Parts: sequence; C-alpha cells; structure tokens
Amino acid sequence: MGNYLSFQEIQDKCGNLHEKYQIDEDKFYNVVEGWAEASTTTEEKLLGSFRGLLQVVSGEIETIENTLELKPSCRMGCAFCCYYPIIINKMEAKLMKQAIESFPEERREKLQVHWKEYHRKYGRQLEELQSVETDADKDFKQHYRQKQLPCVMLDTVTNQCMAYEIRPIPCRTYVNYADPAVCEKSLMPKETVSFEFLYGEYMGALNEFLQYLYEEENTAFIDYPNDLYTQDYLFNWFKDGDSPQNRQKSL
Repeated sequence: MGNYLSFQEIQDKCGNLHEKYQIDEDKFYNVVEGWAEASTTTEEKLLGSFRGLLQVVSGEIETIENTLELKPSCRMGCAFCCYYPIIINKMEAKLMKQAIESFPEERREKLQVHWKEYHRKYGRQLEELQSVETDADKDFKQHYRQKQLPCVMLDTVTNQCMAYEIRPIPCRTYVNYADPAVCEKSLMPKETVSFEFLYGEYMGALNEFLQYLYEEENTAFIDYPNDLYTQDYLFNWFKDGDSPQNRQKSL
C-alpha cells in the first residue's frame, strides 16, 4: 500500500488519542464570545459564529493529525464519502442558507439550478428513503450507500463540493489515512476515521450563543430552541428550485 497507513497502524495511532489530545473548549467558546461583543447585526453575528466554529473544527482535526502523525490521503476529486446520508438540524440548515446568500450571484444561481436538477433526477429514490426509520434500521447507512445517491451539494462532473467551506460536521470530520483505494472498493471501509465527537463542542458553543441571544430577545432568523430539535436530510433542506432567499423564509 505504498506510504499509506495500514488499518492496524491507524487503529494503533487513534487508540492513543485520549492520551495525547484534549479538546480545547476555549477555542470554540472564544468564537461565539467574540461575536457576541461585536458591533454588528444579529444575522452577521450568527453567520460569523457559524463560519468560525466550522474553522475551529477543521483546525482541531489538523491538531489531532499533527499530534498522532497522521496524513490524510483524501484528495480533491475523490468523492466516495459524498454518498453517505447527511442529517442536520434546522438551525444548521438556516445557517448554511444564510452563508450561501453571501456567495457571489453566479455561484448562488449555479447551486439553484443544481438543486432543481438533483431533485428531478433522484426525487423518487429520495422519497423511498424517507419512509425508512433510521433509528430502527441498524444497517441504514449500508442500505443508503447501496443506492449510490450523491450529496445534494456534490457536483458529480467535477466530484467537488459546491459549498465546501460550509460543509456540515459529518463531512468535515470523516477522513481516510489509508490507501484511497479502500474507499473505491468498499461501501463502508473499515479504515476510515470519524472525528465526529467534535460536534459536541461545536453545537454546545452554538447553543450557548443562541441561549444568550434568546435572553436578549433577538435570535434573528433562528426559531430557538425549536430549530435545534428539528432534523432532516441535507437534501430536504435544499429543495427543488428554491432560491436561498425564498427557502430561508419557508424554513
């Protein structure tokens, strides 16, 4: 496998994670505290906190990799992981949409066309998936993967994410350190690693910030706490033909 790590080597390195690494909670909470004190609109505070916390998550993964001497084998154009089910809450969906509104017009329009075509092409399969009770089906991810449904944000021509900088935590924390071929050969490769435990600090900081805004009686476009407890597939938050502005209102 060349210079790539074996499954056992990855297991050995990650098995020492708790001994060598500890989450720096202050990094997460410093982001929201900084935006809480900023002289700007609540909308900008929310968007800034969201973007900042996503960057902290990515930064923590880099810290883990440096600590454990891990080098990701993921490369641009490799999109096997973009065929997993991604479920996020309504608050995250609204934050993603708010971020997309800040994209250049051409990029926003390209996304709108893409979403419309995506739901036209995969609509029937998406409806079938929504009839499955994910909590009751322990093999849900396997069944989803077998359908080979791309993420609603994936450009299947270039194999690149169309909203990469605001991609959700499950996408951000899923990494391969073995030969990239393992992702091609297996729907559920055992070699891949998920650092999704970082979601707890990310969401904890966001939730604390929303609590603060709620007490200030201004949570902008977020219906707190209801949005926090409403979950759905990522593809359902980006519906057929809706513009970010119109969809934002319907959310």
